[in-house]
Amino acid sequence: MKSNFAFHAMLKRPRSARGFSLMELMIVVAIIGVLAGIAVPSYQEYNRKANRSSAQQVMLSIVQREEQYLLDARAYTAALNNTGLNIVQDGWTCSAASCVNSFYTVTVAVTAGTPPSYTVSAVPKPGYQASDGTLTITSAGLRARSAGNGKW
Repeated sequence: MKSNFAFHAMLKRPRSARGFSLMELMIVVAIIGVLAGIAVPSYQEYNRKANRSSAQQVMLSIVQREEQYLLDARAYTAALNNTGLNIVQDGWTCSAASCVNSFYTVTVAVTAGTPPSYTVSAVPKPGYQASDGTLTITSAGLRARSAGNGKW
C-alpha cells in the first residue's frame, strides 16, 4: 500500500521537479560543443609551442657544448653522441649524426675554414609539428625559423 501511495505522490509533483527536458539537454550539449571548439585549437597551439621550446633547448645545449669543444679541440664537431659533444636530454635520443624525438630531428653542419663555423638545424617531422618550420642557429648566434612569424 505504501508503494502505491509513493507512486501517486510522485505523479502529483510539478513537471519541473521531474528532470530535464530534451531541449534543456540539447542546449547544454551545444554550449559544451562551443567551448570545446574554442579550447581544442588553443591547446594544440600550446603543445606546438612546448615542442618547439624543447627543440630550442637541445639546440642551445649543442651551441654551448660546441663553444666548449672549440676551446679544447680548436675545431667544431658534428658528433652529438659521446664521441663528440655528449648531448643528453630527456625525451631525446642522440646519435653521432642527430638528436631526435617524436617531433624534431636536430643536426649540426660544420664548415671548416678560418674561422670554422657551424649551423644547428631542427627540422620538424611530418605531421603535427610540420607547420612550425625549420629552426636554425649559427655559430655567429643568428637564429631563424622558416615558418610562422619567423621568430625563434
